[in-house]
Amino acid sequence: MFEQTFKAIDDTLWKDAGCSNELDYVEQTSWILFLKYLDDLEKDKEISAGLAGKTYTYIIRPEFRWETWAVPKTKDGKIDHQKAMTGDDLLGFVNTQLIPHLQKFKKDAASADTIEYKIGEIFGELKNKIQSGYTLRGVLDLADELHFRSHVDKHQMSHLYEDKIKNMGNAGRNGGEYYTPRPLIRAIVKVVAPQIGNTIYDGAVGSAGFLAEAFEYLNTSKALTTTEAEILQKKTFFGKEKKSLAYIIGVMNMILHGIEAPNIVHTNTLTENLMDIQEKDRYDIILANPPFGGKERAEVQHNFPIKTGETAFLFLQHFIKLLKAGGRAGVVIKNTFLSNTDNAAVGLRRMLLENCNLHTVLDLPGGVFAGAGVKTVVLFFEKGRPTKKIWYYQLNPGRTLGKTNPLNDADLAEFVELQKNKADTDNSWSTDIRDVDTATFDLSAKNPHKKVETNLREPIEILDEIEHLDEECKEIQEVLRKII
Repeated sequence: MFEQTFKAIDDTLWKDAGCSNELDYVEQTSWILFLKYLDDLEKDKEISAGLAGKTYTYIIRPEFRWETWAVPKTKDGKIDHQKAMTGDDLLGFVNTQLIPHLQKFKKDAASADTIEYKIGEIFGELKNKIQSGYTLRGVLDLADELHFRSHVDKHQMSHLYEDKIKNMGNAGRNGGEYYTPRPLIRAIVKVVAPQIGNTIYDGAVGSAGFLAEAFEYLNTSKALTTTEAEILQKKTFFGKEKKSLAYIIGVMNMILHGIEAPNIVHTNTLTENLMDIQEKDRYDIILANPPFGGKERAEVQHNFPIKTGETAFLFLQHFIKLLKAGGRAGVVIKNTFLSNTDNAAVGLRRMLLENCNLHTVLDLPGGVFAGAGVKTVVLFFEKGRPTKKIWYYQLNPGRTLGKTNPLNDADLAEFVELQKNKADTDNSWSTDIRDVDTATFDLSAKNPHKKVETNLREPIEILDEIEHLDEECKEIQEVLRKII
């Protein structure tokens, strides 16, 4: 039933002039779902308070509750079409009264980890794009069929929402940056193996796939005590996200997976000066797929010991700094990081090897990220002792991956199992760090078991390095100009 409702909402939005693509569908569905979720949450809290002989005070004022403005009901539980606003009346109420009211919650919230703060943050970042009040009325009526009252309901809804995020990622343009294939995330989580009590962080949270999968992993790892469940809710998962749409989707995704008030902050992670990081700011676990190919301004680069415009390289420095001693990480990055010869790449590899034990590199084939057109690796490392030996695994699913033939859990099962003992196979091998050239710190994944290997780089890799070198030249020229 829920699946049909989700499809019907998309079909309704498709007819509206204000929603032109999959990204718009997800964004507009998200804020409406959030308000329906909030209504169900408050009703559940009212019932719980009543059973305990207490009175529950609603967060939302009566005139802004779902049952008042969105889908008012008659006594027999049917939609009251006499009271239900539509057309320009509905649009006017939503745009000039409802959203401005909800935006104020952030200022009045006691702290950033409250549901009130999340309400204000979300509605401070979006606007209603639905241009027809009749379309909005249709979407509201459909959303009212969705329920968040039981664990089963939330579980089903989380899977459907993940499907929407996946479709957005496959839609091209910039949608792909929000979606990391869930089989890959699950494999990374299994290898890093967080435990209840660990703090888990993603500084490029996107749709919160890493945090959501880590929650599922821990939530099903054992029968949780009340204290452990509380720890998972409030003291385990932390994230930061720069882009408004991704922030909204990430918060909603965490809520659907069972985290009531996600600790996700809307900010540009890279504007944080690494020199200001203190022990209290560090985390036990870092799981992330930072954006690559982006360029950061010079003032942002000054926050880092290794200056570079490449966002992924800055994020990797950020992650190394934010890990606690003994902390563990699984980070996705372009495979060119292993071999680029520019000063930033070489310096960053040296930093990683000297400060962390880079124990595993998962080399992924092309097509894992549908539509992205780049090859990636996953770096698994532990902070606090230098690297002595690196175990490589070259994933070979035996087929061409892509949108119609995506990565699945079975493809990664062998890697997850072999990684425990770091076995040597046709697809895996170990490299002693003493055999690595200290002039270049080249860590390329070169399988010694392949009889014939053409070590030619892909054109996109060559262009990527040219771009890095051009940027380095510009920075040198800028320094020379200042000296002269």
